[in-house]
Amino acid sequence: MLLHFGIKTVAVATLFGAASAFADTSFFALPKELQAEAKRSVEFALKTDYQKSYLISQKIGEKNPGAACVLRNVARLSEFDDVGDTLALEKAAKELAECSAEGAWDVLRAFELGYAQTSLGSSFKGALGTRSAAKKFEDVADKDAQAFYAIYAYYVDDGLSFLPFVSDDREAYLKILEERSQNSELFWALFATPLAWMYYDKQEYGKALKVVERALSKAPQNPVFLQMKADMLYKQQKYGEAATIYEQSAKAYLTRTGKSVRYFCAVGNLARIYLDAGELEKSKSYAKKLVDPEYEKIEKWMPGSLVKDLKKKDLYP
Repeated sequence: MLLHFGIKTVAVATLFGAASAFADTSFFALPKELQAEAKRSVEFALKTDYQKSYLISQKIGEKNPGAACVLRNVARLSEFDDVGDTLALEKAAKELAECSAEGAWDVLRAFELGYAQTSLGSSFKGALGTRSAAKKFEDVADKDAQAFYAIYAYYVDDGLSFLPFVSDDREAYLKILEERSQNSELFWALFATPLAWMYYDKQEYGKALKVVERALSKAPQNPVFLQMKADMLYKQQKYGEAATIYEQSAKAYLTRTGKSVRYFCAVGNLARIYLDAGELEKSKSYAKKLVDPEYEKIEKWMPGSLVKDLKKKDLYP
């Protein structure tokens, strides 16, 4: 899937601009001043200071409204993932559908729109949009573009892995995501998150934990990465460490957001962690917290795998 110079290279270079024909020139590169601002926008979003991130993207929009639209709505999607703000998700879907950008930024706009639509329940429409966008990056030399394609292609190959005589490039895609999750200036977090879950699904929890800890070294105390770290520790049967993180996370989210999705994720995880650790009373006390009208309001946004496991362990209300 990697790009070689030839006919396809010329076609892709024409699509994204002549300067992009050089492999060491990022398709996503902005003029120096805007690039620095884009990096700051991403950094503030990872610090959960979303308002400051939005203000910076607004400033970028004065000179490059398309890139600003993408950055602003990546931050909105992060806000939704963090605090469960469905209004942020709806705004992201609406604005990503209405705005346009140039070259690779417009492809990324469509890619993120597909994710937003899927999160809102339009799974088929979102999947088609993501596929269409990802395919435009399939034969591109740019490393970030390769990584966005790798996210899509990994799950395609994963879904077809049971079929004989079907090519399986999953290891190559993991390698691309490993490199970009470390070295991408603007999008490393967008690559680190799916990479960690890919390893998680493969039951390679040590590798997943390494990815998350590397992410936390770049974004210390990011609450989503902290919960992911606890998930990996739990799977490694490091119950004490996992419980400590989730105890702190539950308290922090209750203060920041009230009884939000991430708060109840922490509660549900604590119920199963303490059950598996043999601390039955603590497990029951957290399971009881799920019997709550506030939980019923946001139940549909809860991770399906967690809910399924809680039911299996008879911890679900």
